[in-house]
Amino acid sequence: MSKVFKAACVQMNSAAEIAPNLESASAFIRAAAGAGAQLVMTPENTTLIEPNRARQLAKTPVEEAHPGIPHFSALAKELGIWLLIGSMPVRADERRIANRSFLFDPSGSTVARYDKIHMFDVDLPNGETYRESNGVKPGEQAVVAQTPWGALGLTICYDVRFAYLHRALAHAGAVMLTVPAAFTVPTGQAHWHVLLRARAIEAGCFVFAPAQTGEHAEGRRTYGHSLIISPWGEVLADAGDQPGYIMADVDLEQVSKARAMVPALRHDREFERPHSLMRAASE
Repeated sequence: MSKVFKAACVQMNSAAEIAPNLESASAFIRAAAGAGAQLVMTPENTTLIEPNRARQLAKTPVEEAHPGIPHFSALAKELGIWLLIGSMPVRADERRIANRSFLFDPSGSTVARYDKIHMFDVDLPNGETYRESNGVKPGEQAVVAQTPWGALGLTICYDVRFAYLHRALAHAGAVMLTVPAAFTVPTGQAHWHVLLRARAIEAGCFVFAPAQTGEHAEGRRTYGHSLIISPWGEVLADAGDQPGYIMADVDLEQVSKARAMVPALRHDREFERPHSLMRAASE
């Protein structure tokens, strides 16, 4: 299998009901596949953005009953593509959901699942407050999936702030990383591009970051700017702030070249962690 292929990131403005999101995502996926994309990726919360926790839970089925899974499985098979649904919320238990990525191969088989590990519990300067952990069960397992071109490490949105996760994926063999997201506007404007470029550079990996954009239910706004980034940190494609898709030629030989020039993944060293100054002051 060639190490060169076309990858596409879909940018969406997901609604608070599953059915219209399936239709919207499918239209963009078809368009990207029609343009030659062999790997197509969609954002976090592709199938549902419902800010109200009670309504979110009521609208979220368990995985076995989720309409998105057979829908996207059939679409991947019909189009003959690898398809990452950045996340589909699925019911985890009586009070929480799982924020879960699904990777489908061209036969329609689910070859990988990943549950978002790090929870977005923040208070932003503009007054926005998020407590993802109140309604989402965090994942506990990092995931690397094998594709015909190379290994793909899976992450979701807030995970991007935790460099050790992406480094661990690279050490496990990943040459590509996915960061589907629904970034807020304030954090996106301040940090989105620089964080994603840093993860690409540190790990020596291609980074694919399909994103949500625009205004959603209850006035929630997301930043957009889906990105495809090379292992050297170059932005190969940027979707701006409108729904659609971006595409780039991915040459995985660039991974070995970047890692040869700066072989930081071979330079990890164990070290003793510093003692906590706060703890020392209280003793």
